[in-house]
Amino acid sequence: MALSTSTRASGLVRHRVAAGVTAGVLGLAAALGSGLTATASAAESTTLTGVILGVGANETQRIVTWYSSADTAQKIQVAPTAEIVNGEFPAGAVSFDAVGAANTSTTGFNRHATITNLRENTAYTYRVGSEDSWSPAYSFKTQDFEGNYDFLFFGDPQIGSSGDRLKDQAGWEETLKVATAANPNAELLVSGGDHVESANDEGQWTSFMAPDQLRQYPVVATIGNHDVGGKSYEQHHFTPNTDRTAPYYDNGNPAGTKSGGDYWFVYKDVLFIDINSNSYNPASGGGGDAAHVAYITDVVNKHGSEAKWKVLVYHHSIYSPASHATDGDNKQRREDFTTAFSNLGIDMVLQGHDHSYSRSYAIKNGQKANPAEQPGAAEVYPGPGGVIYVTANSASGSKYYDIKKPDSTGTGIRGNGPDPLNPNSYWYNSVQNQEHVRSYVKVQVRGDKLVLENLRSGTCAAPNAAVEKGLSCTNTAEGQPIGSIVDNVTVHPYHGDGQAIQVNVPNPAPGEFGWTIDGYNGLVDLGTAQERNGTYFGATGKINPILVSDSRRSLAPWSISANVGDFQDGDKTFSGANLGWTPYVLDAGAGAEAGAPVLSGYDDQGKGLSVSSALGSAAQGHPRGGAKLGADLDLKIPDSVAKGSYRATLTITALSS
Repeated sequence: MALSTSTRASGLVRHRVAAGVTAGVLGLAAALGSGLTATASAAESTTLTGVILGVGANETQRIVTWYSSADTAQKIQVAPTAEIVNGEFPAGAVSFDAVGAANTSTTGFNRHATITNLRENTAYTYRVGSEDSWSPAYSFKTQDFEGNYDFLFFGDPQIGSSGDRLKDQAGWEETLKVATAANPNAELLVSGGDHVESANDEGQWTSFMAPDQLRQYPVVATIGNHDVGGKSYEQHHFTPNTDRTAPYYDNGNPAGTKSGGDYWFVYKDVLFIDINSNSYNPASGGGGDAAHVAYITDVVNKHGSEAKWKVLVYHHSIYSPASHATDGDNKQRREDFTTAFSNLGIDMVLQGHDHSYSRSYAIKNGQKANPAEQPGAAEVYPGPGGVIYVTANSASGSKYYDIKKPDSTGTGIRGNGPDPLNPNSYWYNSVQNQEHVRSYVKVQVRGDKLVLENLRSGTCAAPNAAVEKGLSCTNTAEGQPIGSIVDNVTVHPYHGDGQAIQVNVPNPAPGEFGWTIDGYNGLVDLGTAQERNGTYFGATGKINPILVSDSRRSLAPWSISANVGDFQDGDKTFSGANLGWTPYVLDAGAGAEAGAPVLSGYDDQGKGLSVSSALGSAAQGHPRGGAKLGADLDLKIPDSVAKGSYRATLTITALSS
């Protein structure tokens, strides 16, 4: 008689287990795509529109917002993209309930829900709605939750401001297409505000949300002066950690017809704080800039230590070169903000509003930090309290403002006088640019620097609504093509009086758990069974030893078990229940403990090894290492079994968390 061995459930053996993975978290990596069509019920009673993917409180979250024609219970459904088969979501897809209210700017209702517990380096597909009415499916991907990353910053799409909404939409779509094609691994799309021309014009909002990129990359929405006069902004953008109390709302608009709020989030090594700069004037009773400063101070004090960089985003540019450069409200904001920003260690301020590009010198307490810093310097060392202010040009081409000449107001905190090193520019700007072409800003976040680039996303050619309607254009496509750089600067941090020491710690190798047969997996030959007491035949032997190795950092429990099928010789058989064993540990390690002995079913009328029984196991927290497991076999065969040479298969299974 003989016993052969085989493996079962091979996917469970020699599999790698990542340390620290939480049960139930979504996973599996795949390519980013969109437009999967979800299978809908025949009863399409609810229309779902305006789906937009927003940023969450951290890397593991996304907030999705949408419009619904019906006031029904709705949700987001999410699954790893790799598990979507023929457009169908798996049974294990995770759902998150939505909340919302009736729209004020149009008919219908708004909904939002937060996706949580995302895994890094994973592609996900999601849809919104309910079982009888789903939206199309869209996809996004997460990346490493630590280390370097890039985000993209866009100024004033202001859809509708050219007078031709569809032309503005075309330019906006083209900029996002160009920017994400050139930077497919960018992780955030940051807005400078003024998404639309008219706050409650839902046609303009529809055009703003037309690009699929707004469902594939998380959007960091900023409210502009053209967005603030109604509720559409809030209905389309639900933001994390948001304070919507009175001081952070636009002063002067009736309470029921405005949007606003200040919010913050941490994304990898950056603390982002986004404020509603429409609320600025303390005289109007809303709190204005003083409230914003208090909010920013509180957030920095509580969360500044969680990030290496602090980036502010708001709409009204206080160091811009064009039509709004001399506005009284922006001069007031310079007085109210700049010293506080320096004292709080803000590294960069991203702004819109002036439809032109500029990058300031390092500004400390409202003055140029280093008088010797040269115009257009490619390497900047702001020093303690130095802040870089960036104004983005139009991302859609709907409207451009031309750069103004400096005036005679000097270089004081409210002054707009000339730069002594470059008299055609304002004293505060290192770089100013206006070519009447679309552009965007790319920010590379690195452990020891921020790298900022302003890049052309268009030329004088269409789509460029303002130029198509007669505005001059100074760009030359041959010398300044799409993707060419307008400005590039590396900002180096200040580390105080000491020397900063940095080390990058990668994710640990997950290690591996598995088993193999020790040496050659030969036939386990039990020889010829011997008659015992005239009532049964008996045979004994040993299994081929099993080598177990476990190098995982998780120190998760493991077990090796086995079961045997029936013994066969042609059409003759007898039950595998007649086989029993006594496991033992030959070489100790990896926390191995031998399984309990199993009697032959002949002895106790039991099932013997015909059911799976443990050969060895280890508990949670066991040491890493290896072990060798063995077992003595005890086969007892009823004497009623016909003569023959019988063989069975011992199937070995490894299990681990």
